[in-house]
Amino acid sequence: MQFRYAEGLPCVPDFANLVSDELPILARPSDSVRPPQPPPEAWRQALREAVRDPVELAALLELPDDWCRKHLLAESAFPLLVPRGYLARMEPGDVGDPLLLQVLPHAAEQESPAGFVADPVGDSKSTLAPGLLQKYRGRALLVATGACAVHCRYCFRRHYPYAEASLSSSVVDRVVEQLSADDSIHEIILSGGDPLSLGDDRLGQLCHRLAAVPHIARLRIHTRWPIVIPERVTDRFVAMLSELRTTNVVVIHANHANELAGDVPTAIERLRASGAMLLNQAVLLRGVNDSLCALQNLSQRLIECRVVPYYLHQLDRVIGAARFEVPIETGRELIAQLRRELPGYMVPSYVQEVAGEPHKIPLA
Repeated sequence: MQFRYAEGLPCVPDFANLVSDELPILARPSDSVRPPQPPPEAWRQALREAVRDPVELAALLELPDDWCRKHLLAESAFPLLVPRGYLARMEPGDVGDPLLLQVLPHAAEQESPAGFVADPVGDSKSTLAPGLLQKYRGRALLVATGACAVHCRYCFRRHYPYAEASLSSSVVDRVVEQLSADDSIHEIILSGGDPLSLGDDRLGQLCHRLAAVPHIARLRIHTRWPIVIPERVTDRFVAMLSELRTTNVVVIHANHANELAGDVPTAIERLRASGAMLLNQAVLLRGVNDSLCALQNLSQRLIECRVVPYYLHQLDRVIGAARFEVPIETGRELIAQLRRELPGYMVPSYVQEVAGEPHKIPLA
């Protein structure tokens, strides 16, 4: 089955499939129903069954043989990983499908244009301890894991030394000790990789330890799992978030409206049941969303799912991702067009991360 977003059609969760039982932990009277819970290990099974072979992916999507021979020339050091549920939202035979372009290894990744580097956002110079980074005042970022549910070809951490930032128990102890000693840090950001690649027990232990630091007021989780394997949003994860004393923010990552299909709206609704604020960050990508129509549809779809379109990032200039770059002037014009078409709350902030700067740089 293909899931395609059609402009002008309502795109809301299928509330006919909701069950009517009380949430066991949440205490808000308005939460009288909740989306159905996937089997506890469904997300692990989906990851095990993910496609890892570009030839298999090409066959499943009925891509032309001549196109495959031309572009799939070399095995990349950054391997393919794409869940089958995400694959099902792509159009067979379409080599320009906006979801396919985000995940398919391409011969152009072997090119190294000037200005594209292994660490475009300055992670190495911002490291306080293994896996613990601080770039901006009042916030620290923890690289919780190097694992993801999907390998995005534009990933700015595709060259990150994850082996040096493994979160063993002793490393977590040191991180918590360091955070406890610095009362200027009020927000901790869990990133990666993708923190939801950790199981519920391990992720829950980590979140509770961070939330126990008295001056940590906010916990922010950046994740693509609800978009590519929505089964990952389990009852245990939702309950864990709702138990934390911190104000919680979940930043999902969708670049195109077609990604917000299938079971994704249900997973988003489940996240909302935790009481977390839900934001979206997208990356401006050539061929994927560098048009008014694509960005407008994405913002509309996010709002229908009650997610705030928070950031539109200029591409981080990481080695291997040059084919996705869109000129900044084009991005500025697209944002100007969006402002003419949409209410202000539906227009994301167009920003660029520049290594060494004290904040993200607004571009429009």
